[in-house]
Amino acid sequence: MDAPTPISAELQRYLQDSRAVVVGSLDGLSEYDARRPLTPTGTNLLGLVKHLTGIELGYLGDSAGRPSPLTLPWNEDGSVWEGADMWATADESREQLLAWYRTAWEHSDTSIATIPLDAPARVAWWDESRRDTTFGHLLVRVLAETAQHAGHCDIVRETIDGHAGSNTDDVPDDEWAAYVSRIQAAADTFR
Repeated sequence: MDAPTPISAELQRYLQDSRAVVVGSLDGLSEYDARRPLTPTGTNLLGLVKHLTGIELGYLGDSAGRPSPLTLPWNEDGSVWEGADMWATADESREQLLAWYRTAWEHSDTSIATIPLDAPARVAWWDESRRDTTFGHLLVRVLAETAQHAGHCDIVRETIDGHAGSNTDDVPDDEWAAYVSRIQAAADTFR
């Protein structure tokens, strides 16, 4: 197939930036903190990695005519439809889930490099009336979802230990405290 278009390469770069945030959110965390639910709906860091693995392999692989190189257990047994892709079981190691995610990246990146954005794609699990789409549509969808979940990872990580992401590392803690105090004071005027 053709070399990636400049727009494909740019979309892939943004996708990789978001992937790096997702994986980086796990740096230095205990197994417990990487797995524990931190929202009322159970959002947790390894679950987001697991979920995004299936998203990439499904949309940028299977739906684009490039079958997945992995058989994901939660897809194989159908438990994905019960939320099994959103949390790590006790027998799923962090290393295995990260390796699967990186395999998904490689597979997706090959798709991005070789499939034109206007190439037809078909999403088997969507309603029949809208299953037919394009690879470009699916790439934008995966990019948006990965960026959204990267934001979730930032917030969950900050909830765990106060680490607020790489773009905030050079801000002293006392500056953060003063900043948060100003926000709180503004909010307090509406009590």
